Amino acid sequence: QVQVVESGGGLVQDGGSLRLSCTVSGRISRIDSMGWSRRVPGKQRESVAGISRDGSANYADFVKGRFTISRDSAKNMITLEMDSLKPEDTATYHCNVRARVLSWVAAADYWGQGTQVTVSS
Repeated sequence: QVQVVESGGGLVQDGGSLRLSCTVSGRISRIDSMGWSRRVPGKQRESVAGISRDGSANYADFVKGRFTISRDSAKNMITLEMDSLKPEDTATYHCNVRARVLSWVAAADYWGQGTQVTVSS
């Protein structure tokens, strides 16, 4: 069983900062990639940022220069530093992990329950 747990959401004013964390636990053979996406009720889920096994990061255009994703492989954890937050960043942020539970089994995607980020104007 793989558990994905997010933390760090909250309420912040326009222009403020927040840090989200995501920790993966359970029987894992290998983590291929981790990342963050967000969802607003009534809208499609948006990919926000991701980081691969080799540490290379990618960002959605709407967060480039404001958000930074980092990874602590020893702790199976990633963080998302969010600066210059805007009201339109308000959403539930979900951590997603692509991992293998056994080396010979294909990788699967695992998701956390999400953490709410609210940016007030």
